[in-house]
Amino acid sequence: MARYGREHKEATRQRIVESAGNRFKQSGVDASGIATLMAEVGLTNGAFYAHFESKDDLVATVVAEQVRAQVERIAALPAGRAGVEEFIRDYLSVEHRDNPASGCPSAALLDEIARFTDATRQGYTDGAGAIIDEIATRLSPRNPAGARARSIGLFTLLVGTLQLSRAVADQELSLEVLASGIENARAFLR
Repeated sequence: MARYGREHKEATRQRIVESAGNRFKQSGVDASGIATLMAEVGLTNGAFYAHFESKDDLVATVVAEQVRAQVERIAALPAGRAGVEEFIRDYLSVEHRDNPASGCPSAALLDEIARFTDATRQGYTDGAGAIIDEIATRLSPRNPAGARARSIGLFTLLVGTLQLSRAVADQELSLEVLASGIENARAFLR
């Protein structure tokens, strides 16, 4: 039996992480078993343990990776308030609401993250702090520390608004929640 090289193993691990991230955000961590996750990437359950010690290890890796990727997307936005405006519009869009698998890990997984291991919570904490810093830098480029409280408020408003817009069954109310969230978020920019 041929052994795969390090690059192949890393590429396979990354496929598992990406697929698990989408699955976790779509269905929840508890509803995503190892067998299902591995089948989605065309591997056996046994292959899982060549990449991760446990499901908790996978969850910690996925959460850290998902939040890191979100930080990178925010960092690529235009500087200043224009970047924050773009972030608000994209975050509170119908497309983002309707596609949790490709969206924000906070809006999709926050309630589950709070119940996971310290490693998962620390990975999330590091990423959330970086998101807050990226927003603060755009709100006040000369004094991001001074904009930190507004950045925290804005980020929590966005996450909560998206969660509520996804939870309600009434489509019109969901759209109203998104529109109100955009207006409230813009108030943070004044």
